[in-house]
Amino acid sequence: MKLDEAKKKFIQTWGALGSQWGINKTMAQIHALLLISEEALSMEDIMEELHISRGNASMNLRSLIDWGIVFKEFKAGERREFFSSEKSIEELARKIAKERSRREIKPAIRVLKEVSDVEDQSGDAEQFKKTTSELYDFILRADNMLDKITEQKGNWITKTIYKLMT
Repeated sequence: MKLDEAKKKFIQTWGALGSQWGINKTMAQIHALLLISEEALSMEDIMEELHISRGNASMNLRSLIDWGIVFKEFKAGERREFFSSEKSIEELARKIAKERSRREIKPAIRVLKEVSDVEDQSGDAEQFKKTTSELYDFILRADNMLDKITEQKGNWITKTIYKLMT
């Protein structure tokens, strides 16, 4: 397989995976393009490579910057902005895990805490309270463990878990 073909296949696959992970396809494709690019790319470069509109590129770049996995770069003598991606896969995974926790897990924890404080005393209410309380406790412990792992840059716990995954 030639390099250009491999890059296109990677970008398409990353885009498809992104939609399964809860982000839109174009956002994931922009990230994939920046991840494999040696040089920072302008918005025009991204638009041309992925055949997307300026608005689509702008909106998704802003989201990737909010996630902390894409950065703006300025080049001397250039009026355009350039963008690059976090290149460390470990750091990328850490940032994505933190952001997904903030956007998905922590709101679920708040809702589970709220609904598990049911005041009704019926049998159904007791079962509901038991189930949602157990789920709240489990997800809270898992999220606390995730927080501890993501806060530890390069320590032995992170390295150990990374080794177990490979």
